[in-house]
Amino acid sequence: MRVITEPQVYVVGRSQVDAAAVQQFLDDEETTWVTDTDAGTELLSELAGRLCYMSFGERQGRKSNRDYLANIINLEHGSVLEHVVWNFIVTGVSRSFTHELIRHRAGWAYSQLSQRYVDESSADFVEPDIIASDPELHEIWLHSVRTAHEAYRSLSEGLAAKIEREHPDWKARDKRKKAREAARSVLPNATETKIFVSANARALRHFIEYRGAADAEPEIRKVAHALLEVMQVEAPGVFGDYEVVQLPTGVSEAQTAHKKV
Repeated sequence: MRVITEPQVYVVGRSQVDAAAVQQFLDDEETTWVTDTDAGTELLSELAGRLCYMSFGERQGRKSNRDYLANIINLEHGSVLEHVVWNFIVTGVSRSFTHELIRHRAGWAYSQLSQRYVDESSADFVEPDIIASDPELHEIWLHSVRTAHEAYRSLSEGLAAKIEREHPDWKARDKRKKAREAARSVLPNATETKIFVSANARALRHFIEYRGAADAEPEIRKVAHALLEVMQVEAPGVFGDYEVVQLPTGVSEAQTAHKKV
């Protein structure tokens, strides 16, 4: 059993441009488009915005993708940011965190580790910083999760034996599932989980703004800041207006002048 205090965010997928199809569209419209980035996610955001006004060719105006997206954000034309999507795997987070995360629905999709199918006998646990910073409270927390984990193991073994006696004809997979789905009832919210997340740029901005704020729950704020760090590398034109500011209270907060884009 490991005690975890920091989440991990992995970018495993992102939107891409079909250059041939875009060129066919431009040819059919007898126009051209010049931009200065080859990042599919930022290209698609620009393409979506330019389509709204057919601002290609001589009417293209701004040539820089970064300038174009900055203007889009300044005008709060956030709908064009909904077309680009990233895929993440997030680990080192608790079930408490995912209960909060999945409240974000518009522009998001989730696939989470199943405790009905995955054996949690070797589960890890996520400790809140406020508890980890106090030795006495840490010991209380550690004792609690260890006790719960031991209870899970005992229940899993006992349930497996009971089901084998009473339902020997069930498939092995179903026997395991029935034992684990009942045994998991004693596992705490601190149990570490893994979740596959897909979100578009606008949804991510909303998440970073609200969950990266000083008054957000500490664990989800950590993830919001981790996502911001990743996204400022992935798409600086879309997320470059954010900065993480250390407040006098000692809490860090993600801030932007362009809210609710």
